[in-house]
Amino acid sequence: MATQTTIPPPILSTTSPADIASTCETFALSREEFDNLQRSAKEAKSHSYSPYSKFRVGAALLTQTNLIITGANVENASYPVTTCAERTALCKAVTTVHPNSISWASKTLKFKAIAVATDISPPASPCGMCRQAIREFCSVEIPIIMFDGENGYAVLRLKELLPLSFGPEALGKEDLGRRGDS
Repeated sequence: MATQTTIPPPILSTTSPADIASTCETFALSREEFDNLQRSAKEAKSHSYSPYSKFRVGAALLTQTNLIITGANVENASYPVTTCAERTALCKAVTTVHPNSISWASKTLKFKAIAVATDISPPASPCGMCRQAIREFCSVEIPIIMFDGENGYAVLRLKELLPLSFGPEALGKEDLGRRGDS
């Protein structure tokens, strides 16, 4: 069996107009959407409850209607009970009604992009559990923008972070949870 070599994504710069323009073009985002995702994810970090690890994470979900839903990691003394920022934001989106963003009749959440921000460099990607949670509500084509604690960022689509993924359609539920994103 051949071994697959994983090549890390390039680290781009938030201070480079060319990097941002290329990201926006590749992932069908406006500069304003990119900036709002970055600002929101970084601001969400300030709400992190991380007294044990001191590892702050903020997440921002951009809906098709340009609404941004944020979340931060919430740690617990019993570590497995900790909730990551990405899952906090997803749960907030699912349990909060946002007109034109969530269709309760079809149970479809319409996300365009996800951003995650940490204080480390290079940027950190969502953990495996978060990748699977994102898969429940988003297309495998959704871009995940990962911002570091400096001026760097990387972008990968969910399908690159979670190859051969398992989703609702594997259980005959193609109409649940997602399909509104690009």
